Amino acid sequence: MSLLKARNVIRHFGEMQVLNGVDLDVADGEFLAIVGRSGVGKSTLLGVLGTHDPDYTGDLSIVGSSVNSLDPAELATLRREHLGYVFQDFHLLPNLTAMENVILPAVFSGADLSAARKQADEVLEHLSIRIDKTPTSVLSRGERQRVAVARGLVNRPSILLADEPSASLDEQSESVLFDLLDGLREVQGFALIAVVHSTAVLGRADRILKLQEGVLHEVV
Repeated sequence: MSLLKARNVIRHFGEMQVLNGVDLDVADGEFLAIVGRSGVGKSTLLGVLGTHDPDYTGDLSIVGSSVNSLDPAELATLRREHLGYVFQDFHLLPNLTAMENVILPAVFSGADLSAARKQADEVLEHLSIRIDKTPTSVLSRGERQRVAVARGLVNRPSILLADEPSASLDEQSESVLFDLLDGLREVQGFALIAVVHSTAVLGRADRILKLQEGVLHEVV
């Protein structure tokens, strides 16, 4: 069974059709890289796949559940239990510590905070991030990105969606980040769907799909 399955996904913005019948299957533990020119709709696609953008037509199922048929409470549960997100601009609160930022999803969802702190400890340690009282604002950019990754992984998701997670990192920091992600994928078994621009990162992917004219094409 595919972890994620999309069929004939279409998304318009006014008269502009950005997604034009996207079909996609994502397997357990797979690293799927999405490429395409700037403005083609890669972030829009992630928004739909991550269930944050409901204004599409077509069918989307995640871990066997049809997203289209879920009510708001069921959709929130699906997100909490199966989806993690890493944003290009991190979206961290600068005055909070790494730990406080990482457990925010658990705070907002009403999940067990003690369990969330234990999981956050494990992920932050694996990512070599300080979990003391240091505000996130004084961490390096690479460290802040790893905090954002830890936040995306704190609920042990089935699928992690990442929008150009290394776009602003130098080559060394990028390599460290994806070494850590590869290690965590082996341990936790999640699938990674990432918008990627780096040739070095593309070399790590199991599959590369190019978004062009609203449709995904496999790059051989």
